[in-house]
Amino acid sequence: MLVTASHDHVHHVTPLAERQATLEELFRAKGVRPIQSAEDLACDGVFESDEELEEFIAHTYAARRNRDGRSIDLR
Repeated sequence: MLVTASHDHVHHVTPLAERQATLEELFRAKGVRPIQSAEDLACDGVFESDEELEEFIAHTYAARRNRDGRSIDLR
């Protein structure tokens, strides 16, 4: 349930199921579809060089290996 309030009273109460339906309606109205595969996200020009891509991949793998949740600076 979502409740919004001001200083003196509650404005609106929306059960979670109603909010979920509203999101689904918005997605349909905008023509948004769920991602089916990583290929859906692929596009050219995200990284300026192969080196930048490799740095991103190395950082991602290092972050996944980090078990205590601290951020990792690979510089």
